[in-house]
Amino acid sequence: MHRYLPDLARRSVPRYTSYPTAAEFHTGVGPAEQAEALAAIAPETPVSLYVHIPYCHEICWYCGCNTGAIGRASRLDAYLVALEQEIGAVAARMRGRVVAIHFGGGSPNALPPEDFVRLTELLRRSFACAGRLEIAAELDPRTLDATYAEALARAGVTRVSLGAQCFAPHVQRAINRIQPYEMVRQAVLDLRAAGIAAVNLDLMYGLPHQTSEDLAETLAAALDLAPDRIAMFGYAHMPRLLPRQRMIPDEALPDAAQRFAQSALAYDILVAAGYAAIGFDHFARPHDSLAQAAAAGTLRRNFQGFTDEPGEAIIGLGASSISQYDGLLVQNEKHVGRYRMRVANGGLAAVRGVARSADDRLRSDLIERLLCDGSVDAAPAPDALPALASLAQEGLVRIDGTRVTVLPDGRPYARLAAAAFDRYRQPDAQRFSKAV
Repeated sequence: MHRYLPDLARRSVPRYTSYPTAAEFHTGVGPAEQAEALAAIAPETPVSLYVHIPYCHEICWYCGCNTGAIGRASRLDAYLVALEQEIGAVAARMRGRVVAIHFGGGSPNALPPEDFVRLTELLRRSFACAGRLEIAAELDPRTLDATYAEALARAGVTRVSLGAQCFAPHVQRAINRIQPYEMVRQAVLDLRAAGIAAVNLDLMYGLPHQTSEDLAETLAAALDLAPDRIAMFGYAHMPRLLPRQRMIPDEALPDAAQRFAQSALAYDILVAAGYAAIGFDHFARPHDSLAQAAAAGTLRRNFQGFTDEPGEAIIGLGASSISQYDGLLVQNEKHVGRYRMRVANGGLAAVRGVARSADDRLRSDLIERLLCDGSVDAAPAPDALPALASLAQEGLVRIDGTRVTVLPDGRPYARLAAAAFDRYRQPDAQRFSKAV
């Protein structure tokens, strides 16, 4: 199942958390289009909210997120004021029903616990929310203790993802993220003691100085914590775009063959441990709703990766957050200071995006189903078939008429198959992450 094909493994392709991808966003989309899209959401339409907290107590050198060090506490206070203004402006325009809230960052637990609770209560008051509301948060275990875990439970958080990355000390030093295994273990225990049963771990391969042995030991330790889900992401090294990554020397990184071997090793270990492989980088215990969605053919893919959230629209709140509507993708201002100014002047902070044509929506559905289900009928986009022919010759996909199926050997190359449906796709190694 793990055939290393150098030319394919080295290719750079989008992760397809949206289509069109963020590379196609432009400044011709802004608050007017955002307001129109919000108003077009019909009453009772299920909607998911994404809330971005662009601050961390410490900055990790590998990180590609829009985040910065907190510094003065007043920066957080000012950001929360703006976020509350944006929540009010969005809620006044949107009549859908919120079924899920996802906090990301940065580190949402950069907020003091009482502010996190207050923010969650504001969201519940501002929007019409479903009776069963999933609230998930991506958290930094270095600043998570029992008191914070109890605050999360009071806020109604139902699922937490902890950024564990790698437990090898020399790798942690190389990425400026020191968090011993016992620290992460204690965070898991605190969360479960507070009543938050669904705990996920985010891990990485391809990190500086990381070996297959480091990865195997990290996975063994992670499995002892019995997480419900494990996300296994490949590190994307883009120092030209992300200055903090310049602290990581190119020569410290595993080469393409080593990256592939690490990805394959993680797959083998996690599947042998009983986890279901979801898409190309997620794993879930069979009882978890993500695994059940994959089995039922209802798995989705959006800016949070593979998900079972039922929202028909995703509304992003906060600096740099992205919203996804049927006919529009739109991103808020990234710079926190300018975000605050835009919200203060009009309530909405969109600065770029793309209107989705009927063809875009069709291809978005095809890409999503291929990545989620591993098979799709390409009849609506026959131009993709010639581009898939070379993958078929390698035994990575099977083409039966217009039906395209990713074969077991092709699983690591699924994004290359998805790229065949991308009419915007241009070879550009600087814009996208490695295929594997």
